[in-house]
Amino acid sequence: MSKSFRILTRTVFSLALVALVAVSHHARAQSAVTGTWTATLDTSKPDRIQLNFERRTERGGRSQTGMGYEFSELQGLTREQARDGGAVRFSLVREAGRVDCEGTFQNGRGSGTFSFTSNPGFVAAMKSRGFDFEKQDSTRHGDERDVEDRLFSATALNVTTAAADDLASAGFGQLTVDDLFKAVIFKVDSKFMREMRASGFENMGMEELVKARIFKIDADYVRQVAQMGFAREPFESLVKMRIFKITPEFINEMRSEGLTNLSVEDLVRLQIFKVDAAFIRQARADGMPLDVESLVRRRIGARAR
Repeated sequence: MSKSFRILTRTVFSLALVALVAVSHHARAQSAVTGTWTATLDTSKPDRIQLNFERRTERGGRSQTGMGYEFSELQGLTREQARDGGAVRFSLVREAGRVDCEGTFQNGRGSGTFSFTSNPGFVAAMKSRGFDFEKQDSTRHGDERDVEDRLFSATALNVTTAAADDLASAGFGQLTVDDLFKAVIFKVDSKFMREMRASGFENMGMEELVKARIFKIDADYVRQVAQMGFAREPFESLVKMRIFKITPEFINEMRSEGLTNLSVEDLVRLQIFKVDAAFIRQARADGMPLDVESLVRRRIGARAR
């Protein structure tokens, strides 16, 4: 065998190997993810259905996603089909990909299998906006979700490039893919972000914005807290006020009993130990000093007896 022939053979083999790797990678990226689905009619909302997906992850675990959908979001499925029963085929088609389902319904409950196919164009479009779905998140220390799992979640939750553009327009700095998911789940948009910034919380990150949504802290509530006499409180103080139900009524109740110079921490302690107007009046009648520490000690002592 001549030297030139051996070189040519190695070159052809190398090119073939490169092509094979490229084809294999493309096939993996385009291969459908499969799993099972279950569904239940939402009796309180006639136009909605609860749909749950479950599949195995690349690491052998289980990934579950469940939420309510309007029938208009599911191509090929109507409320009548789900109610009356029988075989069904339907699809959830979103920007990140599509989920094709088949199975059966009986008495408003359904189950079957699904196949998910991601949209490569979505990955490229998101990457151009600074959201790299293929990048591993170092904060997960090797337990990050694989790309297909992220894309499946993006499809189920309806994560879109429009949502990414909206968040970027608020000017809160570089956000991650996880930030994008949180924003979609908890309905954090540029309007909410700007309103919170204008209310005095200029340096909020996505974690604080999500917490604000969870505890229903918005610009109106910030103004309400200021009217209670607690302007410019740190964000965590507002969270405590929400958690422990520090309402204008409770504050007025305490002030009407003579506790006029209370901090948020004082109000939280009074609420935790259920110090109300009746308790304060009894303490006054017994000649006790009316300060937070004394009232809390009296309440703890009363419980201990």
